[in-house]
Amino acid sequence: MRRVRALIFSCALSCLGASLACAQAELPTETIQIGLSTDTIAITSNFSGADLTIFGALTNTDPQVQRQGHYDIIVVLEGPEVPLVVRQKSRVFGMWLNTRSADFDLVPLSYLVSSTRKMRDITDGDSFKKLSLGIEHLLIDTGRTKNILAADFVRALKQLNVKAGTYSEDSGRVEFISPNLFRATLRLPTNVPVGKHKARAFLFRNGAFIKESSTSLQIEKAGFEQNIYNIARQYSLYYGLFAVALAMFTGWLGRVIFKKD
Repeated sequence: MRRVRALIFSCALSCLGASLACAQAELPTETIQIGLSTDTIAITSNFSGADLTIFGALTNTDPQVQRQGHYDIIVVLEGPEVPLVVRQKSRVFGMWLNTRSADFDLVPLSYLVSSTRKMRDITDGDSFKKLSLGIEHLLIDTGRTKNILAADFVRALKQLNVKAGTYSEDSGRVEFISPNLFRATLRLPTNVPVGKHKARAFLFRNGAFIKESSTSLQIEKAGFEQNIYNIARQYSLYYGLFAVALAMFTGWLGRVIFKKD
């Protein structure tokens, strides 16, 4: 009789454990959604930069994790990707010449990052590397440059973009405005490239990556600049001839005006 009771009790514990495991497996994980303050930004001749606001919401959050402040968010605005060639200048016989170069298949023209706190305090480098997240760990396709110099050119390319302001990281500009709502601010530089940009938000819990959400932003020229841009692309031959003719006319006019008798 004791053996029967022990067997029944053991089966009950197993069933209870299985039920708890199933219940935990069915618990919904956190999700993240984002939206932009505007879908399109127009650039005119007097454009001096702008602040882009990204709003977001979390669902299925853990109240205890929220109270402890262990949810972190990193927001990235990644510019259009284009092929690029990076050249290295060296001094040869007293002259600076291009001596080496690297071809990159797809390089984002801009890469702006904002986070709830400093990147190194959110998670480790391995996680950033897997996600290709952050300027240091941003994966750039080296294309045909498959040699030991590729890493040097990638590093130089990132440094040039950081110096130009098109690559930047800004901590503390993502803030929670309620337990489940957050707001992120990204500063667009004056030289932000035109084209389709991708906004991405990464959710971390206790340093572990949970979810990602993304949306798109269009940056385009407006007014007279847009008309010139369209003409240059649609009628490139005529635009080139007109530019040459205008340069010749300007040179001739300058010579006439400043001619000495």
